[in-house]
Amino acid sequence: MPDSPPPVNNPYDPTKALDDIPGLHFALHEFLQSRMHESERFCEQSDPEKQRLYFATGFGLIQCVKGLMSFEDKDLLAAINHTKHGIAVASAHRKRPGSLAGRLAGYIVPSLSTSGTEWIAGMTPVERHAELVYAESLYQKSLLGIVYSGDWLAFIREVLNMRTTISIYRQLGKWIETVDAAYAIAHPELLAAASTLNSTPDSGVESEETPPQSSTTSFASANSFSGAPPPFPSLKHTSTHDLNSPPSNSPSSSTHPYIPSPCIDPHFRSGVYLGLGMSHLVLSMMPGKLLALVELFGYKGDRKFGLELLERAGGWGANGRVVEREAEGVRRAICDMSLLIFHLVLSAFTFEGVDVRKAARVLEWNLKRYPNGVFFLFGAGRLALVRSQPSKALTYYARAAQAQTQYRNLHHISWWESAVACLGLWRVAESRSWWGKLGGEATWSKATYTYGEAACLATLGEHAEAKKLMERVQGLRQKIAGKSIPVEKFVARKARKYLAQSDTLLLPALELAYVFHAIAHAPREVIAGEMIPAVGGALGELGLVLSSEGDGLVSSGSGGSEGGAIANGVKKGKDKKLESRSGYWDDVCLARFLEGVCWRFVAYPDPDAELEPDEKIPYSPENARTYSERAFRAVFEHGPDIELDHYIVYYAHFEYGRLLARSGNKDGAKTQFNLVLSGKPLEVNAAGRKGKYSLENALHVRTNAALEALDQNRLL
Repeated sequence: MPDSPPPVNNPYDPTKALDDIPGLHFALHEFLQSRMHESERFCEQSDPEKQRLYFATGFGLIQCVKGLMSFEDKDLLAAINHTKHGIAVASAHRKRPGSLAGRLAGYIVPSLSTSGTEWIAGMTPVERHAELVYAESLYQKSLLGIVYSGDWLAFIREVLNMRTTISIYRQLGKWIETVDAAYAIAHPELLAAASTLNSTPDSGVESEETPPQSSTTSFASANSFSGAPPPFPSLKHTSTHDLNSPPSNSPSSSTHPYIPSPCIDPHFRSGVYLGLGMSHLVLSMMPGKLLALVELFGYKGDRKFGLELLERAGGWGANGRVVEREAEGVRRAICDMSLLIFHLVLSAFTFEGVDVRKAARVLEWNLKRYPNGVFFLFGAGRLALVRSQPSKALTYYARAAQAQTQYRNLHHISWWESAVACLGLWRVAESRSWWGKLGGEATWSKATYTYGEAACLATLGEHAEAKKLMERVQGLRQKIAGKSIPVEKFVARKARKYLAQSDTLLLPALELAYVFHAIAHAPREVIAGEMIPAVGGALGELGLVLSSEGDGLVSSGSGGSEGGAIANGVKKGKDKKLESRSGYWDDVCLARFLEGVCWRFVAYPDPDAELEPDEKIPYSPENARTYSERAFRAVFEHGPDIELDHYIVYYAHFEYGRLLARSGNKDGAKTQFNLVLSGKPLEVNAAGRKGKYSLENALHVRTNAALEALDQNRLL
C-alpha cells in the first residue's frame, strides 16, 4: 500500500479497471487515518466523471458511511443515489449473461450455466471484481434503503436485494474454494509443509511478516502469477465444502490445511471473505423465528466459520501469521473492523465466538498503523469499557473526538460512549452533559438522548428541567422500516410514567445504566461504594432496606416463580399508605432488580473485566451472591403486583440465571433461561398483561445466547 498518491492512468480503460486498486487503497488509508476530506478529494480528482469501477464505488461507500452517521434524510438520499450509481458502474463491468436460449441450455450443460463456478471461472479478473463490487454496492444500497424508507414494502424489497448479494458471495466463495483445492492437489509439497506448520503448537509469536503477495501489479493480468504462494493464514478447512458452507464437525471429515492459490489476488480474496464472513455472522445472530424463515431459502449461518473467514484477511488465525501491509487485500481493514465490532460491541448480546483477547491483538496492530485513526480509537475505548475500565475508555473517547474535526458526526459516537462510561462510574452529572450534547446535535435517536439527559436530571433532583425534557420524548420517536425502535419505545414509556407520577421516577439513571450495560462494565468499587448505596436510598423511601441488612429480611412462606422466596424486607400490610400508592410495587421490584444486578457483579465480575490489584471490596463473593439471590427472589414474589414495568420480572429471571451459572448451578440457570423463553406470563396470570413487554426481543437474543454459552461451558 503506497504512502503517497499513486498515479491514475488516463484515459480510463475498463479492461484495466483493476489498476485503480492501489489508488483506492491509498484513499482508504487516508480515511482510516482520520483524513476524510483528503480521501474524498482524492477519489473525486481521480475519477471526476465517476466511471471507474473502484473509485466510483469507493466514493459511494464513503457517502454511505456519512449517511448512516448523520441519519438525516438528505444525507441518506445522497448516499442512496451514489450507491445506485455504483451499482450501474459495476453492472457495466460485469460479464454479460447469455441469451435466453443459452441460459436454458445451462440447466443441461453446466459449462453454459450463468451461475456457479463454471460461470465465475469463465470471467476475466475485471469481471470477477465487478461481480464482487456489484454485490457490495447492492448491500450498501439495501442497508440505506431500509433505514431511509420507513415502510414494510421497501423493507421487503431491500431484503430481496440482500438475498441476491448473499447468492453472489456464495458463488464467488465456491469458486475460490475450487481453485484453492486444485492448487493444493497440484502442489503436494506445499500441503505437506503446511500440515507440519499446523501441527506445531502456536508459539504466541503473532507479528512475523508475511512475504508480500504483490498488490500493486496490474490485476488485469492476475492469472499470470507464478511460483509458490506466500505463507497465508493457516486454518484447517474441509476440502469437500465450499466457502459458503461451514466445515463439518464430524470426526470423519477429511480436512487439510488451507492453501491459497496465487492466481487469486488478495484484494478479491479479502472482499469475498468480508462478504461471506459477515453473511455468516448476521445469519447466526438472527432470532429463531426469523432464522427459520431464512433457512427456507437455503441460507444458514455458522458463526465460527464466519469469524474464521474475516480473520483470514489479516492472518489472525491461531497458527497464522499476521498479513503485513505489503501483502494485504484492500478490504483487510474493513474485515478487521468487523471483527472488532463483533467482539467488542455485539458481545453485549451474544457469547459464542466472542474473544476479547483476539480483539485486543487486532486493535493493537491497527493502532500502530493508524495511531490517529478515529475508528480504532473508538475500538480502544470500547475495549477498555469491556474490561471494566470506564475511566480509561473516557481517555480514548476524548482522543477520538480530537483526532478529526472533518466529520462532526463521528464525535457523536464518542459522546454516546462517554455518556455510558460516565454512568458506569456513577458520574451522573457528567453523563447528563454528554446526553445534552447528543440531544443538541446528533440525529440517530433524539428520543433516547433526551430521555438520557432527563433521567440524569431527575436522579440529581432537578425535576423542573427534567419535566420539560420528558414531555418532548414521545414526539421525538422515529421508525425504521415502519417499525418503532425498541429502546425508543422503552424510554417513551418511562417518560410517560414520570409525568403520570407527578414528576417522579425511581432510579432512572441506574436503570438506564443497566439497559446500556454500564453496570456490567462498572468497577466493583463503584458498584459497591456508590451504586448499591443509591439503591439503598431508594429502598429507604419505599420503607425497605438493602438485602445485605439481614435484620430487615424475613422469610416468606409464599412462593415466587420457583417456589419459596426470601421476602424483600417488609411484607404486604406493614405500611398501607405506601403500598396504596400507584406504582409502588413497580418501584419495589425495580429497586430489588437493580440491587440484585449490582450484587451479582460484585460477586462475579464480567469474565472480561481486568480487576485492579489494589481493589478493596468490603464484601465476600459468597455474601454478595446471597444478597443478589435475595433481591431477585423478592422480585419474583412481588412480580404479580406490577402494574406497568412487566419487563423487570423477565430480566430478573435472566440475571438470576446468570448468577446461578456463575455459581456452578447449570441446571438451575437453564431453568431460569427456559422460563424467559417459554412465552408464559411470569409475573401475572394469562390475562394480566397485554402485548409484549419492553425490550423483549433483545432479552430473547441474550437468553438464547446464554443457553448456548452454558452448553459450551463459557462464563456468563
